[in-house]
Amino acid sequence: MSRDRAYRQLIWYLFAGSRGGITRAKMVKLFKEGMYNANKIAEMLSLDYKTVQHHLKVLGENNIIRSDSDGYGAEYKLTDYFIANFSVFGEIWAKLEAGEKVFKPR
Repeated sequence: MSRDRAYRQLIWYLFAGSRGGITRAKMVKLFKEGMYNANKIAEMLSLDYKTVQHHLKVLGENNIIRSDSDGYGAEYKLTDYFIANFSVFGEIWAKLEAGEKVFKPR
């Protein structure tokens, strides 16, 4: 399986096939606009700080976001590789916005 196909499946899983996918998708929409730290994300999305930290960890471990620093106040942004594959996320987001059920493709 090619890396791009595997990454596409990963994107579908992270945003459409697992718990928390909608929250992660909302976070990605924020990162498309700029860089944010965990506290700002929690404030903007009305989420618990620990919840945001969890989703940041998941997104970071899966090459969706990165940060140039560590610790409190670290700002995150989308990785270049995710941006290159952003159309896959766009498909998922369009379905979520339309209220459609979203399933991971085979």
